[in-house]
Amino acid sequence: MIFKQHRYSNLITPISYLMDLAVLNMFLYILPINFQTPLLIHLYISLAWIVISAKNEFYTIYRFSKVTYIVRLIFVQFVFLFLTLYAFIGFFKQPVISRLALGEYFVIVLLVISMMKLLSYFLLMEYRERVKGNLRNVVIIGKNKKTDQLRKVFNERTEFGYSFLKQFSPKAIGFEIQDCFDYILENNIDEIYCSVSELKNEELAKFISFADNNLKTLKFIPDNKNIFSKKLKFEYYDYIPILSLRDIPLDSPINAFLKRSFDIVFSLVVILGLLSWLTPLLAILITLESKGPVFFRQTRNGIDNREFYCYKFRSMAPNKSADHIQATKNDMRITRIGRFLRRTSIDELPQFYNVLFGTMSVVGPRPHMVKHTNEYAASVDKYMVRHFVKPGITGLAQIRGYRGEIENDADIQNRIKFDIFYIENWSMFLDLKIILQTILNAFRGEAKAY
Repeated sequence: MIFKQHRYSNLITPISYLMDLAVLNMFLYILPINFQTPLLIHLYISLAWIVISAKNEFYTIYRFSKVTYIVRLIFVQFVFLFLTLYAFIGFFKQPVISRLALGEYFVIVLLVISMMKLLSYFLLMEYRERVKGNLRNVVIIGKNKKTDQLRKVFNERTEFGYSFLKQFSPKAIGFEIQDCFDYILENNIDEIYCSVSELKNEELAKFISFADNNLKTLKFIPDNKNIFSKKLKFEYYDYIPILSLRDIPLDSPINAFLKRSFDIVFSLVVILGLLSWLTPLLAILITLESKGPVFFRQTRNGIDNREFYCYKFRSMAPNKSADHIQATKNDMRITRIGRFLRRTSIDELPQFYNVLFGTMSVVGPRPHMVKHTNEYAASVDKYMVRHFVKPGITGLAQIRGYRGEIENDADIQNRIKFDIFYIENWSMFLDLKIILQTILNAFRGEAKAY
C-alpha cells in the first residue's frame, strides 16, 4: 500500500482555528466589557465559535473556492456569532455587561478575523502560483471536450495548485489500465480524474478499488450534460437511492420565510423612505409632458406561471402596442422624462408595491410580458423553469448585462441560463450581492437601459 506523503497543508485548519479562538478570547480580556464571570464567557464564546464553525463549515475551503464563497462564509459565521454573543446576557443573567463595549468587541473581531481569513486565502494562492508549493499531482483519464477543458484549467489556473502530469485516452490503441496504475504510483499522483463516458463499468470499478487501496483521490468528470451538469439532490426512499434533477433552495420553508421577510422589510424601507416623496414629484413631471396615468400597469407571468399586474412609472406616451412590443433603442414612444427614468431604472420602483403584496420579490428572474412568455415557452428550452420562483425587480441575468431588449437568441438563452443558476443556487448572500451590483450599475449607467 502506498501512503500519502505528509503535508503541511493539513495544519492550516487547526492553526486557523487556534488563531481565531485566540483573537476571540484576547479581545474579551482586553476590552472593558464588565463580565461577572470571565471564565464562563471565555468558555462560552470558544464553544459557540467551534459549534458555529462546524455547522457553517467555516474552515472547509477548497483550493478552487472563490473569494465570494469566503465572504459568504464570513457573513453567515458572524451573523450567528452576533446572535449567540448577545444571547449570553439574558441566558446567564449578566445585567452589568456594557452593550456598547460588547458591540465594539463584535466589530473588532469581525474585522480582524475577516482580514486574517482573506489574507491567508490570498497568500496561499500566491504561494501555489509563485513558489509552486502545496501542489497536487493529477492525471486525467479520458480524451474529449470536457477533459480538455479541465486540462486547460489545471495549466492556466496555477493558483489552484494542481500540477497536471499526463492524460490517458481509453480510446487509444493499446490502452491498458495497468499502465495508468503504474504511472500513478511511479509519479506520486495525488488525484485521478476519470471521464465517466469513456470507461466501462468494470474499468470504473478497477479505478475505484485502486484508489481506495492506494489512498488516492478519485474524481469523476460527468459527460452527460443533460443530467450530470444539473445540481443533483441525493435522497433515500426507504433503502432505495433516488436522484432528483433539481433542488430548489426556496422550496425550504425556512429559506422562503427568510426571503419573504427580507422582501417585506426592504420594500417598506423603499416605499416609506423614497416613494413617499418621489412619487408626487414624478407625477407632476410625467403629466406635464404627456397626458395619461402616472403609473403603467401591465400583465406579466409570475410564480407557477400565474398572471399578475406589474407596476411601473409611465415612461412612454400612451400607445396601443405597449403590451406587445418591447422598448427599443431610440424608441419614439419614450418621453423625455421617461428616457431619464428608464436610464436610471427609477421607472421600476413602483414594483416594490408588487413585492409588498407578494406577487414579486426584490431579486428573482425578471417577468416578461404574457405574449413573450407564450412565445419563449414554445421556442426556448427550459424557459418555464424560471417560473418555479417569484419574479424579481432585479436578477442575476440583469447584473450580468442581459436586461432590456432581446435582440437575438443568445440574449434569451443566456438570460435563462443565469435565471436557472440563481434558482438552483439561491442564498441571502447572493441576493444581497445582486442588489448591491444593481445599485452600482444604476449609477454607472448601462448600455441596454433604454
